[in-house]
Amino acid sequence: MDTDPTPTVPYQIKDPEALAQNLALLTEETGKAVAAMLGPRERGEAKMLMAAETAQALKTLAQIAEKWSTNPAKMVEAQSALTSQYMTLWTNTLRRFSGEVVKPTVEPEAGDRRFKDPEWQNHPLFDFIKQAYLMTSRWAENIVEATEGLDEHTRHKAQFYIKQLSAALAPSNFVFTNPEIMRETLEHNGENLVNGMRMLAEDIERGHGELKLRQSDPGEFGVGVNLAMTPGKVVFQNDLMQLIQYTPTTKKVLKRPLLIVPPWINKFYILDLNSDKSFIRWAVEEGHTVFVISWVNPDTELAKKSFADYIKEGPLTALDVIKEATGEKKVNAVGYCVGGTLLAITLGYMAKMGDKRIETATLLTTQVDFTYAGDLKVFVDEEQVAAVEEEMQRTGYLAGSRMATAFNMLRANDLIWPYVVSNYLKGRKPFPFDLLYWNSDSTRMPAANHSFYLRSCYLENRLSKGEMEIEGVKIDMSKVKTPIFNLATREDHIAPAKSVYEGSKCFGGPVDYVLAGSGHIAGVVNPPAKKKYQFWTGKKPWTDGTDYETWLTKAKETEGSWWPYWQKWIEGHNDKTVDAREPGGGKLKPIEDAPGAYVKVQA
Repeated sequence: MDTDPTPTVPYQIKDPEALAQNLALLTEETGKAVAAMLGPRERGEAKMLMAAETAQALKTLAQIAEKWSTNPAKMVEAQSALTSQYMTLWTNTLRRFSGEVVKPTVEPEAGDRRFKDPEWQNHPLFDFIKQAYLMTSRWAENIVEATEGLDEHTRHKAQFYIKQLSAALAPSNFVFTNPEIMRETLEHNGENLVNGMRMLAEDIERGHGELKLRQSDPGEFGVGVNLAMTPGKVVFQNDLMQLIQYTPTTKKVLKRPLLIVPPWINKFYILDLNSDKSFIRWAVEEGHTVFVISWVNPDTELAKKSFADYIKEGPLTALDVIKEATGEKKVNAVGYCVGGTLLAITLGYMAKMGDKRIETATLLTTQVDFTYAGDLKVFVDEEQVAAVEEEMQRTGYLAGSRMATAFNMLRANDLIWPYVVSNYLKGRKPFPFDLLYWNSDSTRMPAANHSFYLRSCYLENRLSKGEMEIEGVKIDMSKVKTPIFNLATREDHIAPAKSVYEGSKCFGGPVDYVLAGSGHIAGVVNPPAKKKYQFWTGKKPWTDGTDYETWLTKAKETEGSWWPYWQKWIEGHNDKTVDAREPGGGKLKPIEDAPGAYVKVQA
């Protein structure tokens, strides 16, 4: 009979006195963390930002329980199935403790890094804890799926919240049920927990009473210091944006300038992280005269700035400034994420007004049709939007931490809990990672603009239906004849590839739908020199009703970055060149060096 290997790691206290001292320090640091959380609330300076989400989760899961309570027989059957799994697991665990080799009843999904430590497999107790957790969480997910009489939005919400709950309750998140943490705690006599609690207190204090989870070492980066370093000048600014023109590095440049419209919910330097990753720097080196909008980080004074204001004081004003600086009436435009949605709506507005200054438009991970908008729709229904609007009325804006938390929740097992474990249980400072520093450098959203966006796009999907109005102008995307380069990313959790594909059907002109490998950020910020990922291209099949899945089966796969393919697409529409243009063109006096002051304002 095969025998099970004996657990290899002893769980013994090395220095009881040092452990006791560190436990006392842990109590002291815990008090500081609690004070950091409660202090701002007692002073009326903060509120529980997750309270609304928690209430929604409880309300949604209560609906699941109510549905099952009306069918006791089916509930007993479901509970019996779980109990049977538990009994099988318990029997197998006893057999393992007696030395037998037993095949696991349930195993983690491939790529689940929470259970990578060998002890999750080798030690019968931790293996039991792991399998019991996996059984329970999968059973709960199946319960939601099998619930009868639910509308699809409620089911979607329930599935999302069950996943969040499962992620939070994973045994890997707790000291006494995680073999790696137990080992480290005993080896370091609890010093790791003291360091972790100290960091927790610091992060709550940085968040003014809310946990501002550190995903990167905040002291290692600075915008304009080692991020957003492409040389250029701010050549214009108004209440909502600074317009940056970058210094050319080639003697000749494409005649048409390039205007980049980034999302207003994130900072533009995701496209200019460093010289190796910068799309902006690469575009300059490819001969573009690059202009980038750097949105303001709004405060209460900008509460009434509307979506129409963002169009008029953003892209439309930028077009005026570009003409003044370069003399060019025509531009190529790029919009990223919600910046792409803003650009698409701007195109619709311009089509109605007979404005043809944008000759080509590139939309990066941009949604125009929000039918398949993914898990972010969990946060959008009439009740939740009304609650957000009520909150924004008090301050004039939505706190940047709200959006940052929502985005992190979409990938909780990647963007939340690994950092909770590493930071606060292992007591380790996170690795300095520019992308994650940017991810935590959140921005606020003015009330009027954000309310319009949530309602018109996510809640009512007016743009794709031809029902959206901007200051009385009805936006009909079928009137947009501008050539569109529409980039999606295959693993996108914010703008799903299928959603971007569906949006391609809305335009009245030629659309080149391109699918890049990886996700919302890595799929876009993929320099050719890295030789990573791939992209897919194909025909324009939506005209004959071909769905996304069918398109993908017929698409051509190309290794590497989509950037050179895009460059050829741009040049295919106009490859005329002129002498390189310096920022301002001698007509506009530069205000300051890039990246400017607006992007440095923190929420």
